[in-house]
Amino acid sequence: MKIKNKIIFVFALIVLGSVSCVDLDLLPRSTLSPELYFANATQLQDYVAGLYREGNSQVFPVHLSFGNAGYGSFGADVDTDNQASKTTNNRWYGQWHVGSTGGAWSFMRIYRINYFFDVVLPKLEEESISGSQRDIDQALGEVYFFRAWEYFEKIMALGDFPIITELLTNDQDVLVAASVRQPMNEVARFVLADLGRAIALLNTNSTFRINERAAQHLKSRVALYMGTWLKYFADTPFVPNGPGWPGAATHPNYQFPAGSIEDESRWFLQQAIDAAKIVADATPLVPNNGVVRMQASDPHNLYFTMFGDADLDSYREVVFYKRQTFELGDKHRVPGSARGGTTRSGVTRQLVDNFLMANGLPIYAPGSGYHGDDFISDVRKDRDGRLNLFLKEPGQPNLLDNVEFATFDEGISSLIEQFPSLTLGDNARNYSTGYTLRKGGSYDGRHGMANVGGFTSSIIFRGAEAYLNYIEAYYELNGYLNATAQEYWTAIRRRARVNEDFNITIDATDMDIEKENDWGAWSAGEVLSSKMLYNIRRERRSELMAEALRMMDLRRWRALCQMLPEKGDAAQWHPEGFKLWGPMRDEPTAPWNDGRQPRLSHGVATANVSPPSSSIYLRSNQFSPTSVSFLGGVPRGYTWRMAYYLNPIAIVHFQVATPDGESIDQSSIYQNQYMPIQTDAPPIR
Repeated sequence: MKIKNKIIFVFALIVLGSVSCVDLDLLPRSTLSPELYFANATQLQDYVAGLYREGNSQVFPVHLSFGNAGYGSFGADVDTDNQASKTTNNRWYGQWHVGSTGGAWSFMRIYRINYFFDVVLPKLEEESISGSQRDIDQALGEVYFFRAWEYFEKIMALGDFPIITELLTNDQDVLVAASVRQPMNEVARFVLADLGRAIALLNTNSTFRINERAAQHLKSRVALYMGTWLKYFADTPFVPNGPGWPGAATHPNYQFPAGSIEDESRWFLQQAIDAAKIVADATPLVPNNGVVRMQASDPHNLYFTMFGDADLDSYREVVFYKRQTFELGDKHRVPGSARGGTTRSGVTRQLVDNFLMANGLPIYAPGSGYHGDDFISDVRKDRDGRLNLFLKEPGQPNLLDNVEFATFDEGISSLIEQFPSLTLGDNARNYSTGYTLRKGGSYDGRHGMANVGGFTSSIIFRGAEAYLNYIEAYYELNGYLNATAQEYWTAIRRRARVNEDFNITIDATDMDIEKENDWGAWSAGEVLSSKMLYNIRRERRSELMAEALRMMDLRRWRALCQMLPEKGDAAQWHPEGFKLWGPMRDEPTAPWNDGRQPRLSHGVATANVSPPSSSIYLRSNQFSPTSVSFLGGVPRGYTWRMAYYLNPIAIVHFQVATPDGESIDQSSIYQNQYMPIQTDAPPIR
């Protein structure tokens, strides 16, 4: 190709932080030069197709990880208050350290996108691209969307970040200067501008192609994220002009475009409201008939099948999805995992207890009718329809239709849901908390049963999130809910088969109880004073359960400060599962009682469950005394570090962003808040 390999290499080495030459496969698969390659609409679409599938279909982080991650995106909320595994992320014990290489600081995908614009935009000016203008516009809109998505990922991971919109020349000073981080709200405004360009160009009605509603949806998510981040991190180093903000030296006398941080936050919240309403008004919710199928003759529940179907075109709630088909070889583990222990992606007791009763009352409220938690069947009775539908219970069928097409992995997936397995050591068969979901599963054997035999599609955006984005953004901006927000909330609760009057829930809410089970009850180390705001967050938690959005929400709410070590031992939080040390301990069908599995053991190096002395509930982080969760033989709960609201930047990136390529003290970038510039160093706070 007629593009200089040296420029490609230097750009990758110095700006991207790469330590090896960029694979030329990143460039269009053609023997033609860039001048000739983007000559027609078809060639533009071919390049865009590569962006959809780049990196083993991992274009949308987490959401497209079906290929090799067990329960896929439905298990991505593990290591939050919603889901837990037997292996705990080291960030909960202060052991997420600065690395020497790697991390989120990368421009590889941004480079691919900017390459497209560098070549295509001049050609459009010259009117030298042939083909349908509609197809050209669609391709261009998709690439703007991809760049917006990529930069939003950088905001969430790193905060301040360089804004690079073109390929750079082979000049050391130019490349180093381009590495300067821009304030995160400026990056967010850049993202919204790219989405505005995408919205003006996108014209497809397909929901497995990027469409106008998808761009509006992402706009609402980005704007809500930025608006709430600026609100809850005000007067901290995590926002521009905050005390100790590391960008102060690079951006002296910085002024917010809206005038103040408060007005900047309000501007973003209004953007979220406007975009979310466009999506919500055009996107009806899929109905929930309340049926949990027990036999093949039972009617299908569209709310359930929406999460585990191959073709999502007919589900009007789906705004954008990643299509996976058997013909394309897009097989994954999700259906099989959902028919077993969901690959140790267990649901916490704290999430289960947070779900309302069907009458709209919290389980602890007088007159709630709560049946207790001695057995999983009791937990599901008369509860929020989402818990009843998605929480599995022993004896329920896992497969009902086209059973002849399915294959079974012994002990991993089963035709009938078994009593939770706790004592096996492998990931595939073990139920980490005892509570397990079927969200993302399928009763249809054609969707695969074997370990890597599934090919159901992955929802990227669905309308319910737009409803929730509007409700939250409106309340955060105005302190009350207008008629539209109330209408959206009522629709969500109606579909959940919960009492539609959310005021009944608000009046019965006890924040002293909720703060123990729900990290969303907190912001900046304090319990929320508004029970309405808390219940808006509760609704989001219930509706978006196991959809890979929990940590994003917790970070933007600053909802983890209550677990800082300086808060003392009471700040430690323990993920819990079902009530093991109750009647279920002696349940005859439990595998440890009939010789099918090892017996329960605790308090020893080979322990397979937590001891009753810790809690009557199974604690997934308190099995073996040799694990990271024990210090001096004493079990520790989760704690947090302020530094972890953003990712640390690896050392190599400081080195390559210097005039000589190694003097860190001359680097044009700065480390994230409370993290040192030292390999394998712990956070400062």
